[in-house]
Amino acid sequence: MGAQPALLPLGWGVAGWGQSHFCGGAGANRRAKGAGGAQLVPERVKSIFGVLLVGYGGTPALLGGWGRRFPSEDEEEEEEEEGIPFMAEEGSGHWRLLCKPSALAQHLVRSLGRSAALRGGRWLWPCWPRLQMLWQLLQPPEPEPVVARELLQLSDAGLVALDWLVGPWGAAGGGGGVSSPVLLLIPNAAGKVTGGLLQLGLRALERGFIPVIFNRRGHNGCPLTTPRLQPFGDPGDLREAVTYLRCRHPCASLLAVSEGSGSGLLLAYLGESGSSSRLAAAACLSPIFRGRDWFEARMPWLYEWPLLLHLKQGLSRYAGALAEVVDTDRLLGSRSLRELEETLFCRTRSRPTSWESYWEHNEPLRDADEAAVPVLCLCSADDPVRGPPARSLPRELFRSSPYFFLLLTPHGGHCGFPRRGPGRCWAHEAVLEYFRAMAEFLRTEERRKGLPRPRRWGGPPVEPPVFTWQRSYTR
Repeated sequence: MGAQPALLPLGWGVAGWGQSHFCGGAGANRRAKGAGGAQLVPERVKSIFGVLLVGYGGTPALLGGWGRRFPSEDEEEEEEEEGIPFMAEEGSGHWRLLCKPSALAQHLVRSLGRSAALRGGRWLWPCWPRLQMLWQLLQPPEPEPVVARELLQLSDAGLVALDWLVGPWGAAGGGGGVSSPVLLLIPNAAGKVTGGLLQLGLRALERGFIPVIFNRRGHNGCPLTTPRLQPFGDPGDLREAVTYLRCRHPCASLLAVSEGSGSGLLLAYLGESGSSSRLAAAACLSPIFRGRDWFEARMPWLYEWPLLLHLKQGLSRYAGALAEVVDTDRLLGSRSLRELEETLFCRTRSRPTSWESYWEHNEPLRDADEAAVPVLCLCSADDPVRGPPARSLPRELFRSSPYFFLLLTPHGGHCGFPRRGPGRCWAHEAVLEYFRAMAEFLRTEERRKGLPRPRRWGGPPVEPPVFTWQRSYTR
């Protein structure tokens, strides 16, 4: 008889990663503004969201009617009755961790229990998920980050962009010590780098990580050199980027965080790559687990229309080149994200395919059983973009797989998870604490099993083995 799924309670405490900054290294000769550097925030926050918030005066009462994806009271009661709530706090609710019992799960519970990462602080409007979403989208990170861009040519001559966050201090990107972990940040499927994602990158930078943003073909100013974009769940380009990062930082741990719909790409990569993913751990903020259902459901216009306009603006730059493969008039005239996705990838001139066939190859969880890397998914029950938990959360996956962990809170919106005070988002602290816990667990296992470690001085360094998680860790 197999182990029963556990709904594990956590406690309070304090823990941290450290406050070391990275500097120098391979990218030290590239200054942030002088060689491809760019300041992201001003372009990110100038969007329709600002107009909407000003137009409505930011009144919380008006936010309640925006969109249709809001769980009913019956659904909320049903979700709250399943499992035992823990860590109740005024204004922020409680959290639940759903996972399969294992040694790794026990270590994660102890680490989060000792940490202050989940101490969300009181949020003035906990029952307004759309306001929480706006808060994260509109608020620029503090201080303003600077990036150094690197273009990576792929096997088919396409390009993706890697933006190394260097902070406001003017240090060069891509540096760091030998053991500094590299944190790969994956934006949403529209390629929009939100203020929340940048804030997470800055927090990671302060903790000694090397954060880098992955930009898909044609997204966020990355040149489109081939008439092909990346489908929703096609991890081919991400795989080449991870391989490059491993070659550039052979002794560093590779970690990945995705935001919103960008989690479809990360989850697909983990499932398709299995134990060869080269990642030590991954996390997803407000992930979209079921891509087809998400596109077919009517999502809040407050979320859909700005992303749709953002995508059209980027695609219009390459309308001439894309005209060879798709109907650009139909593409730029799309009135929904589904219509744009279907026109771009299903109604092609050379290889048309059906909507059903497209999702057979692009569903994020199509190979989830093959995933062999710990994945923490932070979700909110009132997420207006993902939809009601009863329909949008694959709970059976978290009950059966030893690698998937669900941290669920009743209030947090979509990629919001707000709190007062420094950082503004408790999910960012939870993700960084999770990575710290995974690194601690691996160090313990390496010492116990006597795996080779890189030498610090004298003689040639020991070549680190290709990292793979051991099944015994999750038993």
